[in-house]
Amino acid sequence: MTATGLATFDRTLHATNGWLQEIMEDLGPDRQVAWHSLGGVLRALRDRLPLDLAVHLGEQLPLLVRGTYYGRWQPSNQPVKSRSLEEFLEPIGREFDDLRPVNVEDATRSVFRVLSLHVDRGELENVRQALPEEVRRLWPDEFLQAAPAQGKTA
Repeated sequence: MTATGLATFDRTLHATNGWLQEIMEDLGPDRQVAWHSLGGVLRALRDRLPLDLAVHLGEQLPLLVRGTYYGRWQPSNQPVKSRSLEEFLEPIGREFDDLRPVNVEDATRSVFRVLSLHVDRGELENVRQALPEEVRRLWPDEFLQAAPAQGKTA
């Protein structure tokens, strides 16, 4: 018997919980911080990517994670033209306003690491190359080397 009665929901819950657990390994045992980190970083990425690349990334996310990724999206405003690390991190930092203090660079690095464990390497290389150099430094090459080959996403 499944937890929700629908295998699709069970799979997305399992995958999302796994991603949150991996983020908590980096940031501490606070699921709220992990969830806000994941959503904030994904939305910051989404808003800075060309539309087709943003959609391709979204397709590779677990269903539940995809929901936060697309939340509050305004595709007609894509992509945001910010080029600095500070401009990239600022909306992510706002995610923690009602939570404990969080190092936003560490949260961003953690989400980049988790994406690298679960999303197609080729897709991530395209995403990373679309980002300003300052932001790419938070997503080191060794993270991408751990990414699954094409067709092996979670």
